[in-house]
Amino acid sequence: MERKEIESRVNEFLVKEMEIEEMDMHNGAKLKEDLGLDSLDFVDIVVIVEKTFGFKIRPEEMANVSTLKDFYGYIESKMKA
Repeated sequence: MERKEIESRVNEFLVKEMEIEEMDMHNGAKLKEDLGLDSLDFVDIVVIVEKTFGFKIRPEEMANVSTLKDFYGYIESKMKA
């Protein structure tokens, strides 16, 4: 799966499921501070990502994911693994 498709799918579920405004989503947007995601949102996101992309997320792997760009990159790296 190409990076653009990953970004598109992630953005789509963030808008639909997390009710984030599209205009707020940019590579440098911080997931917690800028997009307002909390720990309960992250539980939902894990379930959505696992269903959408077909891999399991381990919490320790997400430790360095703080921006939307990091999140795209994490998913991309898991898809290539």
